[in-house]
Order: sequence, then structure tokens, then C-alpha cells
Amino acid sequence: MAQFFTRHPRLTDPPPRRRLSVSSPLPLSIFSSSSPTPSAVQEKFQRKHPHISRWWFTVAVPLPGLRRRLRIFLPNVRQIHLSSMARFGRKRGSLLFALGLFLACFLVFAIGKRFGTPEKQWPSFTDSRRTLVYKREDLQRIWEWEVSSGHYPSRHPIPSEVRLRKHIENPSLPLQRPNLTPEQDSITSTHGEGPRRVYFARTQEPPNTAYPPRPVPGSVADLDMVMEHCDFTEHKYVRDCLEVLRVGAGLDNGKRMRRSKLDDWKYIYIEQPNNGTQHYGRAFDDGTAQFPSDQPERDDGLVKRKGVDWEAPPVQLPPVAAYKPYYTLQDPCDPESIKVFHMFWTGPFTDKPYAAILSFLYTQNLGLHKGAEKQKNVCRPQMWMWISPGPAASVVNPNALGQMYDELKNSPWASPFLHPKFKDVVKFKLWNTTEQLDSIEELKDEWRGRNLFNSDGWEPVVAKEEKAQDQGGSTMDDTASARQKEEDELVKLAGSKSSATYDRLSVILSDMARFILLHRYGGIYLDADTLFLRDWEELWNWKGAFTYRWSRLPRYNTAVLKMNKNSALGKFLFRTALKNNLDFHPSKVTVYTREAFVEPLLLRLPDALFDSAWLNTEDYQMDRPPQPFFTRFEDFFETPITQSGAPQALGFDGFFKGAFSYHYHNCWWKPFDPARNWPDLGPRFSAAEQKARAELKGKLSSNGKGHVNAATVKTKGGYTQAGGESHAHVYEDGHGDSLDDDQLDLSWATVMKRTFEAYVRGEIPNMYGEWLDWES
Repeated sequence: MAQFFTRHPRLTDPPPRRRLSVSSPLPLSIFSSSSPTPSAVQEKFQRKHPHISRWWFTVAVPLPGLRRRLRIFLPNVRQIHLSSMARFGRKRGSLLFALGLFLACFLVFAIGKRFGTPEKQWPSFTDSRRTLVYKREDLQRIWEWEVSSGHYPSRHPIPSEVRLRKHIENPSLPLQRPNLTPEQDSITSTHGEGPRRVYFARTQEPPNTAYPPRPVPGSVADLDMVMEHCDFTEHKYVRDCLEVLRVGAGLDNGKRMRRSKLDDWKYIYIEQPNNGTQHYGRAFDDGTAQFPSDQPERDDGLVKRKGVDWEAPPVQLPPVAAYKPYYTLQDPCDPESIKVFHMFWTGPFTDKPYAAILSFLYTQNLGLHKGAEKQKNVCRPQMWMWISPGPAASVVNPNALGQMYDELKNSPWASPFLHPKFKDVVKFKLWNTTEQLDSIEELKDEWRGRNLFNSDGWEPVVAKEEKAQDQGGSTMDDTASARQKEEDELVKLAGSKSSATYDRLSVILSDMARFILLHRYGGIYLDADTLFLRDWEELWNWKGAFTYRWSRLPRYNTAVLKMNKNSALGKFLFRTALKNNLDFHPSKVTVYTREAFVEPLLLRLPDALFDSAWLNTEDYQMDRPPQPFFTRFEDFFETPITQSGAPQALGFDGFFKGAFSYHYHNCWWKPFDPARNWPDLGPRFSAAEQKARAELKGKLSSNGKGHVNAATVKTKGGYTQAGGESHAHVYEDGHGDSLDDDQLDLSWATVMKRTFEAYVRGEIPNMYGEWLDWES
């Protein structure tokens, strides 16, 4: 049939003649052979077979048992190629043809993958970065365990991709029958069987309005309601969120401006027995009936990580934890869920963990104040400060525990917290990486084959290698030598003293440490660059797991992390991280939970609760910023001169009032109080103060700085406060400080530190009007 097709001009042929505009009675065959006009034979053939086109051809396939044949139309690839070259040139036309051919093949492959494979998924270019290792059957068990244990006190639906086939009784939600919707093919809500909730707003009655009241023991923050008022994705402002948080908790007691009815701002509740009555909350969407549970669960829609096997089902989980409302506890401190704040620290103890512990003493109900003996139903939290004794990549010394306490006793910043007054609330713990990893059932047999310093795909080389040298003894490759020197310095770092010497390995280790500590002991983890701003009672009694949002991005920031001890969620995270090279970076944890559809089990709270300045530092919500207004995290330590009147005028009460904490994001090398860079806790701790002053004096003398006024200095950008190392004058006897040596304008960091220290000295009460009792 090839002889019937029209001859096409070659690229070297001259352009065809323009067709005559007048009709001609002569046959078309009189035109020259170089003309694109079809021959008489082809014209006759086209009249006889009008369905035949030069762009495709037919193939007749015999059908078994039939005399007729199936005619299949196929594209004429050669014709398409020639046409593309004639229109766009040989090179460009061939390239476009190849690209089109590839896209056509990919389309066929994509359609086949979407409709012809069990996964029923369109192909993705990110399949190689998939992290999932659990099948749907195990994901359903994880959800069932967490909900039945009371770890999902939320009204938000369960993702439909989990495909639950039966109702799960939820002891942490009020008694409620779900609404049934016949359209759904799986169950997406839980069956409330728990105690009823009584919402209230905490206030103090006149004339006792000078200080806010402590939270009611056992009270709970409804984090679903907090999300409604604070969710950045729903265009909620940090400023408005903080107002709701402080009004509901009574933190603006005596200073509240009159508002309209505030019932919608009541986000705190206490649990009470049902007494046989139903408490109907918000409506649920749910399935109509019990789905057959004997049918094997399909895994379509789940894409496994390449190169690893599925976790062998069924997942082995501990017995379901018993849900214990506060009113049922014989002891307010439940042994299964003790209130422990965890922090992790590497390197010399500095003013950063010192300020974090002081803020803990200033805000939490620790039973150290006068009249605390009258509070019989309060579970007092503890602070466990985990100390990594050396560089993150080093092996722990057998005598590390004794050395740790010797260093703490000799540290002016740490020794005050070894005082007997604080022995039951502040505890120092030795971090041993090997012992901690071996204590985790999900890791102990396999972690030694993984790189412990893997962070979102970044894997530093921590093993020291011999430098290759030539016969003359000189280094063969200067670039390799410089790289090796940098790696050696990275391995030897223990703590961050400046932006140039940032201990990244310890940061990566802490990413993993927080999950280990919470899975092993339970509690709440906070980064050491965090200050407490209020009592956390209402967060402790919310039984679920949470962290908070990475600013504007829909991923986790685990600087604050709450998880339950030995939970199904913890097991899922450890097994998933193990098969993803032990990567616990917050971005990676976000992917783990998202791909497994367990993200709601680790609630991502708005950063307004713990990191109120973050959106402003990234140029968001600049039209209505909260108080104070930071455009960069350094503003906490180096408050701009135009705003430097606010810290002293407003004090602690004017610092992100309503937030639970403040995260100032590293800045380890910037002192809280440049002019008085020592612990100032009064006569009881004078030895620590004198030691810090002497060390500071020696440091300044060795640097040749001597007596430098630390008050406001002039810079190229105008007036700002002295930052960096302290340049204050230090006297021999530690007394007789001159006002001239102090800062003229105090930063927010300085005001916070001096406020906490004044409380420990016994000069002021804490934020709730309670005085530290040194006599008992």
C-alpha cells in the first residue's frame, strides 16, 4: 500500500509552486512530480477509500471463530515525524517528535498504573522518596489503639483513607451517638463514651484582681476550639488568638477591657460524670452500618518506601491504656502519666538553660510557694534536664555520671538548681545514647546499622579518617584536607558558642532524643531555647499528642512535643524512622504521618501558642502584629531602640500574654543580660555569682577588653544595645556596681531574666502572686 501514499517533499526540495487560482479542465496528473498535488491514481484511491488518512493506517486482526477481522487504527509515526521536520526543521522537529512520543508512552503507562494496578494511583515522581512501611491493616490497628486509649479527644474526623470498618468507642469524648450518612464507604468518626464536659472561664473575684488565678486542677484545654480561634490557615491572627487564650484562662484578670458575651471564648473545661444522661456535642459524620470485617483489607492508595519490606502484620501493640478522668484518680499524679518536662543540653551549662529553668520555677505550680501545703489535689510537674556529657559523636565515659555532677557543682549557672529547695522539681539526668536506644523495643536490635546523624537527608561524616599523604609526607589533596579538618571540628563540637561554631550534630541528636524520652517516660519535651510564660495544667490534661506548626508551612516543628508513654503512635514513628535511616527531622516526621494518614494523632497546633513571633519574622500578619512586635528573632536579645521603652514599662506581663511559651530560636551566643552576665540570685547563691563574675573578668582580661561601658553604643545603623559578649566592669569583691555600667535600655531578654531572678531572691511574687517560701 506504500505506493498509494503521497510523496512528500524532502527538506532540500525547492518550495512548491503556487496552485493556479483558475479551475482547469485538465487532469491533475499533468502537474510535475515535484508538486505536492496527489497523483491521479492516489486521487482515485482516496475517492474509493475516504476513511484512509495519511496520518494513520489500519491493521486487520483475525478474530477466532469469525470470518470478519478487527480493524485497528494506528498512527503513522513516519508521517508524523516527516511533518514535524517539514514544519519546524530537522533538529527541532525531531526533538519535538521524540518529546511527543515520550509523553504518549508515559500517558499509556500512567493510565495503566491508575486503572490496571492494585494501588489505583497515578504515577508520582516522588515515589523514590516515599516513607511508608505499614499496610492499611496496621494503620487501622494504630488508630483503634490510640482512640480506645483516650488519646484522641478531638471531634475532627478520621481520614477516610484509613477505611475503618467499625465504630471505635472514644472514652475521651462526651457520650454521643454519631449521625449516620449512607454515602460514606468507611467510618470517619469515633463513638463518644466519655464524661461530660463543663466549660468555664477562669476569673478572680474583686478585690483579688491584681494577679491571675492558677488553673483549676484537672482542667483541660479543648484544642479543637483553640484551633478554631488560632489556625493560621483559616486566616486567624496571632494577636486575636492570644486574646482568646488569656481571656479564657483569666490571665488578663483585673486588666480586661469590657467585651460582648464571651461564651465562644470558653475553651477550658473540666470532666464530670455523666450520671446516666447523654451530653450531645457537635454532630459527627459516620458510616451507616458495620462493614464486613472478615474481608481482607486492600492496600490500594498506599505507596511503600522502595527498597524495604512492609512491616509484618499484625503490628504488635501493648494492651489498650485505661482512660482515667481526673475526678477518678486516687492520686492526682497518675504513675502512668507523670508530669515531666524534658530538655536536652550539650556543652557547658550557660545562661540559656539557666533562664529556661528559672521560667519553669516562675510559672508552674511546683508547691514551693507559701500556702502550697493547702493544695492537696495538685500534681506538681518536674523538669528533667538531660545532659549529654560531650560531643554528640563521642563515646560516653564510664565515669560520666560523677563527672557530670562535678561539672554542675562547679558551674555558676547550674549549681543553684542543686539546692535542696529544688531537688524534687529540677533533676539532672545523664544522656547515654547507647543505653537510650537499647531501651526502645522497636530500635534495640537494628539501630546499630544506621547513621544516627541523619537529618532530612543530610548525613555528615562523623568518622575520622587518616589523611592520605604522598611519599614526601605532604598532603596529597589540600581540598580533601580542609574538608577533613572541618569534619573533625564538627565531631569535636559540644555546644554552640557562636554562629560560626554551630553544634549541628547535637541538634540532630536532640531531634531523635525527644522521641526516645517521650516514648520511654511520657511527658512534654521543650527545646532549651524556650521560656515558660504560663502554667501548663490545661495542656497536661489533654490526653492526646501534639506539637506545633512550622510557621506558615504545613509541617511540624517539634521544639514543643507531647506524646504518651509506650504508645502506638510512638511505635509507628520509630519503626518508620528506622526504615528511613533514623531521620527524625520535623519535616521528615511530617511526611511519615501524612503518608500513613495518622497526622491527626499528632496534632499540629498553631505556633501562636508557643512561638508567637515566628510569622512576623517571616513577614506575615504584619498589619496586625502581637505585642511585642519582633521582625527577627534577634530582637528578643537586641530590642530595636525605637521599641526599647516597652520591656521596662510592660515587663513580663506585656510579653506575648496568653501564649504558653516563647521559643527564641537558637541565638545561643547572645547573652540574656550583657551588662550583668552572671546569675543574680541573692545571698543564698553568692558563691555562684562570685565565680561567674571572676570567670567573666578573666575572660575580658584575656581578650584585652578591660572596662568597657555596656550601655547604649552607636553603630552604623543608629543606636542599639551592646550585644555579644558582656563588656561590663567587674569589681574584685563583686560589690559596688555602678549604674553607669548598666545598660540604658534593657532588652526583652534582660527584663525576663531579671524578673525571674527577683522571684528567686524573694523580692517579688511570681506571675500568680505567689511568694517563694524559703523558710519551709
